[in-house]
Amino acid sequence: MRKAAVITLSLFFLFAALFFVLHLSFPLPSLPAYSKVIYDRKGEVVHAFLSPDDKWRLRAEKHELTDKLKKAILYKEDKWFYYHPGVNPFSIIRAAVNNLVQRRRTSGASTITMQVARLLEPKQRTYINKLVEIFRALQLEWVYSKDEILNMYLNLAPYGRNIEGIKAASLIYFNKMPNHLSAAEIALLCIVPNRPSSLQPGRDNALLLDERNKWIKKFLKHRIFSKAEAADALNENLPTKFYPLPRLAPHFAIRLKDFGPENLYTTIDLEKQRRCEEITKQYIQSIYHKGIKNAAVLVIETLSGEIIAYVGSADFYNATDAGQVDGIRAVRQPGSALKPLLYGLCFDAGLFTPKSVLTDVPCHFDGYVPENYDNLFRGYVTLEYALENSLNVPAVKALDVLGKEKMIAALKRCGFSAIASREKKLGLSLVLGGCGVTLEQMTNLYRVFANDGKFSSLKFTKFSAQNFSYDTILSPSSCFMLSEILSKTTRPDLPANWESSHKLPRIAWKTGTSYGRRDAWSIGYNKNYTIGVWVGNFSNEGSPDLSGAATATPLLFQLFNTIDYNSPNEWYAMPKECGVRMACSRSGLVPSAMCKHSVIDYFIPLVSSNATCNHISELKVNPKEDISYCNNCLPQSGYKSIFVENHPPEMLRWYRENNMPIKPTPPHNPLCERIFRDNAPRIISPRNGNEYLIEKNEPQPISFLAECEDGVQFIYWWVNNRFVAKSKSGEQIFQSLPEGFHKISCSDDKGRNTDIWIKITEVNL
Repeated sequence: MRKAAVITLSLFFLFAALFFVLHLSFPLPSLPAYSKVIYDRKGEVVHAFLSPDDKWRLRAEKHELTDKLKKAILYKEDKWFYYHPGVNPFSIIRAAVNNLVQRRRTSGASTITMQVARLLEPKQRTYINKLVEIFRALQLEWVYSKDEILNMYLNLAPYGRNIEGIKAASLIYFNKMPNHLSAAEIALLCIVPNRPSSLQPGRDNALLLDERNKWIKKFLKHRIFSKAEAADALNENLPTKFYPLPRLAPHFAIRLKDFGPENLYTTIDLEKQRRCEEITKQYIQSIYHKGIKNAAVLVIETLSGEIIAYVGSADFYNATDAGQVDGIRAVRQPGSALKPLLYGLCFDAGLFTPKSVLTDVPCHFDGYVPENYDNLFRGYVTLEYALENSLNVPAVKALDVLGKEKMIAALKRCGFSAIASREKKLGLSLVLGGCGVTLEQMTNLYRVFANDGKFSSLKFTKFSAQNFSYDTILSPSSCFMLSEILSKTTRPDLPANWESSHKLPRIAWKTGTSYGRRDAWSIGYNKNYTIGVWVGNFSNEGSPDLSGAATATPLLFQLFNTIDYNSPNEWYAMPKECGVRMACSRSGLVPSAMCKHSVIDYFIPLVSSNATCNHISELKVNPKEDISYCNNCLPQSGYKSIFVENHPPEMLRWYRENNMPIKPTPPHNPLCERIFRDNAPRIISPRNGNEYLIEKNEPQPISFLAECEDGVQFIYWWVNNRFVAKSKSGEQIFQSLPEGFHKISCSDDKGRNTDIWIKITEVNL
């Protein structure tokens, strides 16, 4: 007995050693790659891709495999699965005896583990390959748990055609997930893997029905199915058609195809995604005759930053109009859509408040002459009015005061990647769309206004880190003021029939139209959603009918009216850091004793300027009111006081050029010495200290322009102390300058002088 035990033990260790040597020498084959499946936030399949080897092989999660399904599979394939080491010797002996007696293969001996080994490494059925299969089964049992091996079988079992795994079969044959299968459907999926060619639904349904019903009765006998389940299952019809796996939200799915695990649970709301796709497609069809052929829509949950709907084009399958281009990631020109950020930065810098008055008149910035969209000028306008009406000239002036570097820095912090590569080339036209942006970047920027000035990255997947960091771009007070301005319904960019949607939620929105009418933008937000809309052509072809107000905003309103219909009309409350004060209606500054009309204005205490209004001043004049005096030349008698309006030189020039009536300020006493020291001409162009690049072969002239106080008729220009030209006050002239450093001097007809220095560099453009 002892000798037999020693021999047995020796043989065991010998076989164990041999197994480990073979295990290390011939490792298990890798598991096949699964199909990528994109899910929405509720777990519904949005989009499925073929596996790398062109199979529909979907990996089932544990919660998708019910106990009833597992019990039926185990009873059908391997009753002793949890008790053998991967190989069932009794089944092998039984199969061998039956095959010898019958002289043909009447039953198999393969366990589920052995079937997994065969699925991982398909081979012809020979006795040698059966030994290899047994070895692989032992390897699987050594490396994986029983539950893992069972899941492998359920994920790899063949179901005909290029369908593998119970999840793919369940979706394609029954259009439902495995955890929603009926008893009849479970029985059918249990029998197909044994004969996937002959028992495939649609091949021989009579044979399939007989086999299914036979196994339903067996499952009833062994109490896997209840009597009621079995009775219903026997009466249930076989599937009559195949259901193609969903291919929805194609741009979104393609973007995430190579990201994350095989089963990727995203933040998309499939119902809202379908609605947005349908609305966008129908809208483009309605304006297609205008030469406007595409649109893109991005819907974001405002607080969390989760992507709710992602529509990259009006029709992904429209190859004629480049429907497969992802308009959400395409770099386009934003037009005026960046203006809210500019004004928000100005609020926080203490430069302006909503009622601050700006001048909307022609102006020059180193040869750059901005114009409004309608080529008209309006004179004095409030910042609020300028933003509501999307005026270009006040925006450029505001950026000039703020400094483009501050706005560029804010855009970079908000993820505007195209800004970094062109930072040095960007000028004041930046605020009018002189940079490249994407709809994704623009929509997420407007989330900043909706979230008290805090920027955070967007979330595409459901299980993204919840504790993501914020970057504060604007103050809550600044965002509140912007939201109040952008939510007004007394604006020219409202859709014509917006009042017909009486359940439309309150939103703040801004439009933009790029140069050449190639891009139309409309981006809106409230506490629930932030929606970005781009309309245009991927071919970059413009259309005279394309504009943010007329083309993009109607679609924006339709989307809000659909996905946020009749929602609670909760709006933003004024932050405690924000204040309310009276402001002069003519200047937007704190009223003085001379101000006759005041308006209510928001401001940021300790930040906003407290400068007092000076648009009206007291002036000492002679009795005829044709000479004014200052304290230096005021006579002891023979004068009186009058009140005059103060206008900047650019407004005086605009009034004169447009023959607008304005009471002139009496000229200063010509005998006063002060006029030779103060109020010298202000050179607008060229800019002091700037370097100008001109083409070497075709040098361009440089613009000369200066602003003077009222009463100046002529100005005189010198270059390097050499007289070059005489012009009228406010008249623009052009001069060609050679390469090098130059001193530019400007004197008015009262002898007051201003000097600046510039550099001219010749380049080969």
